[in-house]
Amino acid sequence: MARYTGPKTKISRIFGEPILGNGKWLNKNSNPPGQHGAQRKRKTLGEYALQLREKQKAKYTYGLLEKQFRKTFDEAARLKGVTGENLIRLLEARLDNAIYRLGIAPSRPAARQLVSHKHVTVNGEVVNVPSFSLQPGDVISLKDKSKDNVSVTGMVKGKNPKFSWLDWNEAELKGTFIAFPERESVPENIKEQLIVELYSK
Repeated sequence: MARYTGPKTKISRIFGEPILGNGKWLNKNSNPPGQHGAQRKRKTLGEYALQLREKQKAKYTYGLLEKQFRKTFDEAARLKGVTGENLIRLLEARLDNAIYRLGIAPSRPAARQLVSHKHVTVNGEVVNVPSFSLQPGDVISLKDKSKDNVSVTGMVKGKNPKFSWLDWNEAELKGTFIAFPERESVPENIKEQLIVELYSK
């Protein structure tokens, strides 16, 4: 399973945002990472650097590597509408992201693990591919055997009500992907237009 396994706090310090983890160290040490981070001034980034930075931020936030992210972007470009908004919608429709949004897992990496270990079903069928793309109406649930597993159910916190494109049934531990979200509903601080400009070069 291809995924980023490096230091998470270092990545958060590069972007100055808690994109991986809770970001508790950002207040304590907001310097850039590295031995000379405290002495190094943050340079004013050029156009290309800003575009690359947004792409890297989106990749780390949603847990994709370069090849998979480019493939998702190409798919977004083929769809009707604004490419940047299509990209965010496709990323939000990933199974691991939906499980995280539903509160079944505390983080996207934890959601990936739940899926790859075959704890999750979509429309009654076990799916072990974290990048599985959901469609409106798809029902996401824990496998019956997994509902009796305390280590799995102990992570379930329930959905944040602001994620209106998902519906959560706490009694049955079941969620529904209602529709692809509108961009303004997605809280991630990503300037998707810069990613479109980068890939358009």
